[in-house]
Amino acid sequence: MGALGDWVWSILLAGGGVALTLYGVRERMDPERSVRRAVAAVVGVGGSLALGWGALVDEKLRGTAAGVIVAIVVSGVLFVGANRWFDQAEARWRRFGALTGGVIGFAVTGVLVGNRLLAWKPVPELDLTPWLVPLGTVAGAVCGLVLTGLTERRARLVAGLGFGVGYGVLAGLFIRPDIFPAMKIVPLLAWPVVGALVFGALAAGRRRQVLRAAILGATVGWVIGAWLVPALGTGTRAEAMSGATFLSLGSMLWITSAPPRTAEAQRRLAERSRPVIFLAPALVFIGATLVIPTIRTLYLSFLGPRGEVFVGLANYVDIFTDQEIVKLEKWPQIFTSALFYWGVGLTLLGIVAGRIRGRRTGRTFEPSGGSITPIAVGVFLFVWAVFAYLRGTIFNNLWWVFTVTIVSTAAGLAIAVLADRARYESVAKSMIFMPMAISFVGAGIIWRFMYIARPPTKDQTGVLNAIWVGLGRLSNSGTPRLVTAAVLVAVVAGLVWMAWRGWRGGAGGVVAGAATAILGVVWILYRLLGPGLGGFEIGPNGEVIADTILFIQETPFNNVWLMVVLIWIQTGFTMVIFSAAIKAVPAELIEASKVDGATEAQTFWRVTVPQIAPTIGVVVTTLIVLVMKVFDIVKVMTNGNFDTQVLANEMWQRAFTEFNFGLGSALAVLLFVSVLPIMYLNIRRMQKETVR
Repeated sequence: MGALGDWVWSILLAGGGVALTLYGVRERMDPERSVRRAVAAVVGVGGSLALGWGALVDEKLRGTAAGVIVAIVVSGVLFVGANRWFDQAEARWRRFGALTGGVIGFAVTGVLVGNRLLAWKPVPELDLTPWLVPLGTVAGAVCGLVLTGLTERRARLVAGLGFGVGYGVLAGLFIRPDIFPAMKIVPLLAWPVVGALVFGALAAGRRRQVLRAAILGATVGWVIGAWLVPALGTGTRAEAMSGATFLSLGSMLWITSAPPRTAEAQRRLAERSRPVIFLAPALVFIGATLVIPTIRTLYLSFLGPRGEVFVGLANYVDIFTDQEIVKLEKWPQIFTSALFYWGVGLTLLGIVAGRIRGRRTGRTFEPSGGSITPIAVGVFLFVWAVFAYLRGTIFNNLWWVFTVTIVSTAAGLAIAVLADRARYESVAKSMIFMPMAISFVGAGIIWRFMYIARPPTKDQTGVLNAIWVGLGRLSNSGTPRLVTAAVLVAVVAGLVWMAWRGWRGGAGGVVAGAATAILGVVWILYRLLGPGLGGFEIGPNGEVIADTILFIQETPFNNVWLMVVLIWIQTGFTMVIFSAAIKAVPAELIEASKVDGATEAQTFWRVTVPQIAPTIGVVVTTLIVLVMKVFDIVKVMTNGNFDTQVLANEMWQRAFTEFNFGLGSALAVLLFVSVLPIMYLNIRRMQKETVR
């Protein structure tokens, strides 16, 4: 741009900011707000001058600021222009028609030219393709001017058909030869019929709209039968011209079949345009970044690796037959694994505990901490046993969804309950919520360093392996090992006392928790005094050698260590949501339950949990959607190696590493479809809450 351009941009930035600031405080100041407005003016002027100076000395800042200015100016021009455009609908109907036709012609021609579907080269050395956009704009404006000037339906219909044929023929002349469709008579006739029937059926409740809906459906069906089904590049100019002509003819027939607008209809159009103008930028953004890419991805999923050959459902068949995506050969080992036996045993233990407590209260089954906790842990371990032997990308994804959702929800709820109205509650919750501020990529890098394992001869820099190797050294020490054993014995004694107090007080959850902790501490004590605890091996000469854990490499539970990262992040989110929900539970209900003699556990399960059940549902569905599309953590930590692949990373590798766009698109569609039911449930729940 040069030095002069730099100065110009800087002056524009500084001057524009100063002008806007002074414009905002130009009115007579309110004495009560004068100081505030003066401070705002000083800050605005100073910030604008600083931005102008920064743009002068820094090229990157200058480029960013220029982009912001251009975006603001273009947005303002479009907003004002759209309002002025629809103002013409009431005052100058024919001018409105010309403007509307010109905008449509510009948009359609621009899309066709931008996607290289049209070309105009009278001679090889002369490329006039860019001129098709203004020509299309002028043609659209003329069409809109003529149609809005005709009030008789037959005249409008004839004019529309004439314009449709003319557009189609001209477009056919400029279509690139490499997209000429090789049409087939069956899809060419079947798809318009299907489209007309479907669209007509959708408009069956409005008799006046059935014909127009059928015309629109037939036009959409023609696009499918003439352009999407046939192989492109193998047809003739005549086929391309006929395909474009009938498409244009159907579009114009749909437009002209609408009745002419009366003065009242024109006025309503001008009024109803305001909400559309406000919503249009967001809708265009959503359409360009979400709707259109989704439709294109669905279309590509039916094509071959390079997106050229139609293969139907072959990509979806490949997904469920690929041994790397779905592995079922080890399923018999599920029923012989230790996880399966532990899961079944704990589930039965919880059922028995619930039955025993139920007899005391006259119920078939009494839900409490002592019954629900073993059942939940047992089911959890059983599901882990299933996913440990059903391997592949899809089962990994389901394992992620199950584990992260359950653990994050349970941990967040437990912390919210335990920290409720406790001392230093805000400090503890702030610390637990802090990981939410870290990106998934940053968290993956942090935990990769936590899990790293260095050679046994070197000091361990990974925190977990350093602790593990340190425990191994402690197991082979003298006095330190005995001191540690004495501390563990004291811990067991304290847990036994806690279990006894819980038993006498009727707190089954305390008893179950203390008993579980006792088992864990006793096992640690046994390992410490017996075979040893921690990572170590005895060398051939009797020396102690460090033995590290390959957290990320050892299958299948390396997947669990990756899940820990997301659990660490999302527990803070669930804790905050549940904490707010628990505080919103009416205190009268809690007090009434205590007056009726309910214990803390009964109050929690029968009063608090039912009250926050909608919140639990929202949190669970939100987590499922989030975890289903997990990508960053796996990409950073393993890139899908060591049997840790998930759907999002599989899609990325197939589409952008192997350049198999068909299979990658099919995986993206599968991921999208798997999330849809959860999104539907969330939307329905929000609608019901709004109605209430």
